[in-house]
Amino acid sequence: MKSSVVPAGCLDSVDIQPSGGVPESLGLEQSAESLHSIPPHPLGIKPSGNQYTSSLNSKSSIGPFQLFPDEVLAIFLEYLNSSTLRFLGSTCKFLYAFCRSDDFWKSLFIDSPQSKSGSFDWRGTWRSTCLALSHDQVCRVNCDFVFSDVLYRPFLCTHTSLEPYTTNIPRANAIARLENLSFDEFSGRWSDKPFILTKPVHEWPVFKSWNTEALLHQYGNIKFRAEAVDWTLQTYVDYMNNSSDESPLYLFDRGFVDKMQLRVGKHQSSPSYWIPECFGEDPFAVLGENRPDDKWLIVGPARSGSTFHKDPNATSAWNAVIRGSKYWIMFPSSASSPPPPGVYVSEDQSEVTSPLSIAEWLLGFHAEARKTPGCVEGVCNEGEVLHVPSGWWHLVVNLDASIAITQNFVPRSHLAGVLSFLKDKSDQISGFKKDVVDPYGTFVERMQVDYSELLNQTFADLEKIAEVRKRKWDAAVGNTGEESGGGFSFGFGGDDSDEEVP
Repeated sequence: MKSSVVPAGCLDSVDIQPSGGVPESLGLEQSAESLHSIPPHPLGIKPSGNQYTSSLNSKSSIGPFQLFPDEVLAIFLEYLNSSTLRFLGSTCKFLYAFCRSDDFWKSLFIDSPQSKSGSFDWRGTWRSTCLALSHDQVCRVNCDFVFSDVLYRPFLCTHTSLEPYTTNIPRANAIARLENLSFDEFSGRWSDKPFILTKPVHEWPVFKSWNTEALLHQYGNIKFRAEAVDWTLQTYVDYMNNSSDESPLYLFDRGFVDKMQLRVGKHQSSPSYWIPECFGEDPFAVLGENRPDDKWLIVGPARSGSTFHKDPNATSAWNAVIRGSKYWIMFPSSASSPPPPGVYVSEDQSEVTSPLSIAEWLLGFHAEARKTPGCVEGVCNEGEVLHVPSGWWHLVVNLDASIAITQNFVPRSHLAGVLSFLKDKSDQISGFKKDVVDPYGTFVERMQVDYSELLNQTFADLEKIAEVRKRKWDAAVGNTGEESGGGFSFGFGGDDSDEEVP
């Protein structure tokens, strides 16, 4: 169960302070109307600050457990099984409120045989589904004197409107919107920039035929991967249509082309869809069946999505929305620039820590992010496709129930970055089959056969980059090989920037 702090306050004025963040009033971006639209908690639970104006506090009834902060109590409860949770929850209102938290029951159910079967009756909450309870069998004990940020925060985030964060995008931040691009235009001007294309997806047969009902009719009994579970599409849609999770499960399936027997590419007879032509051929295609995972079907309800990350193996990506719409916020990455606000990265960038749900990040860091240099944002609507350049941080959230297809690829102009990544960051490579023991060597070997001229030019470009970096280092440490008549200088002025290899 995630923990963070909801500082003292009441329903009419709640300040959020996510872990590692700077306190920021909801009023900075939310209107008073949206604040008042947050309903009362169904069990009556309130933020911790309300205890200071109350004559009663249910926590006084939990005996020795009073010694533990709520965050520690939540960690303890994560280790309990279903029967123990139910027993402990019957002892007093405070522990009842904690033991009713759906986060605990989600973990229990995901590990259960019912979940692993992939087909079951979703009953609206993880607890009800785990205990096979109908709506009429669910009791609700009044917990008006339970004050806990740990319990109230997920409820607040679930019921906070996304509209203030995904609308009124500053003109300077807006992602460029174009009808279409040619391959030359993309390679020459746009391969390093996010953009949205409004035309190509409209030509796809799947755009004309896919919606939730059509997919259920054809593929309802087929299992798809949704984060840590493999459920039938019918089961997932039942969950999607009747869930109040703060961070809903996101269907993200890499095997959908085979499962759905789709035909990808204009060269196919009766193709299902094809790669937008501006992105050109993907050099990773030379690997054939040994290429890393590259295509995914994405389905999810409103508020589902992905927290900040970069795409794998230094690849770029495109994301095409078939139904629904998605909000994107993105930041360029370089060796000298920090990660987005609220995101913490290890020195070698192999580990990314963002201990927040999407809604909590929006509440705590969105205002700061909009003011951060390089920030771009936009909404990709139904029938549009968004380009994610390699190395860019991005967060995406569904504004309504959505169906999308995404694919990672290697633009020719970014081949140097991919080769550098495969060679120098082998511990961070992902998506290759286990029997591909040397992805870099295998890729170079196949490129020498099919694209030797492009490969040789890329190696020459990498050598130039290495020379530039060496000159910068020599200048920084004063190792110029000559006497300096004008004193020490870093001398970075005319060289290329120290940005990451694209």
